[in-house]
Amino acid sequence: MDTSTRGDPETGTEDDGDGPHTSTRVESDRDPSAPREGGEAGSAPTGPTGPAAPGDPIDPATELERAVSFVRETVSAAAADGIVINMSGGLDSTVAAAIAVEALGSDRVYGLILPCNKIGAHHARDAEGLAEALGIDHDTVHLQPLLAQFGSVAPDRFGLHDEPTLVGNVIARLRMTLAYLAANATGRLVCGTTNRSEHLLGYLTKHGDGAVDLLPIGHLYKTDVRALAESLEVPGFVLEKPPTAGMLAGQRDADDLGADYDAVDPALRLAIDEGVPVDEIASRLGLEREVVDDLLERHRATEHKRALPPMPDRRRSE
Repeated sequence: MDTSTRGDPETGTEDDGDGPHTSTRVESDRDPSAPREGGEAGSAPTGPTGPAAPGDPIDPATELERAVSFVRETVSAAAADGIVINMSGGLDSTVAAAIAVEALGSDRVYGLILPCNKIGAHHARDAEGLAEALGIDHDTVHLQPLLAQFGSVAPDRFGLHDEPTLVGNVIARLRMTLAYLAANATGRLVCGTTNRSEHLLGYLTKHGDGAVDLLPIGHLYKTDVRALAESLEVPGFVLEKPPTAGMLAGQRDADDLGADYDAVDPALRLAIDEGVPVDEIASRLGLEREVVDDLLERHRATEHKRALPPMPDRRRSE
């Protein structure tokens, strides 16, 4: 079962990858008309090979080059015409979209903006401005009518009233349904926006924002994504937004996870990438042991989100 409501396309299409290069500097500040420059223990998620070296700050230029090459190669291997990406107006989806534009050109990237409540509507306006700044074709679809219709036909025993986890997971899956509709209709791949922190913690919706074809920032911890965003000149209002799934007013990732990413990421690096014991992690980072234990338990409990469905071994008859 899903253990969070995470559905950011921050909670989720191609040619041969050698299309026109477009600048990814996102210089707008909520202004759609602003100009652009130049027009599992230890396992890494799908994305450019492996996480950054444990404890070392990333080199943004190097990581951008790796991610761009990864997108081009993945799209080329699939013989796809471009990518579809769900954009939330948050940090992760903005950086992933910028990488896709750098890799493929703006004409081969299509953005979907899919608000489902008043909170989402506010972020949707940001996402529209960011899509305009990147020069990508995009559409905004308000999901509330679709969610209401879904709720009206669902069996009463599974009612969605006052069940934020159920509702959040449904919304994430509706978003991914639309993303794959667009991808299938245009011969594109669905680009995910999950970072390594979220991946390792299962902080996503199974078959929702976790159902994608490629993860260009899946090897980067949240703090790494922020460093890359700064180098891409992502607008300040995006960098300043508290990370949130955006389902409930006042909801913040730090509240859900028990710590902010400045603490979560080093703890995961030490535990998952380096295998450092819990007591030493807590001591080195000045964290309560309970916080580290909770993070690692979340990692263990969400292994199913990072694995293919289990099946019996195939045995040939003697």
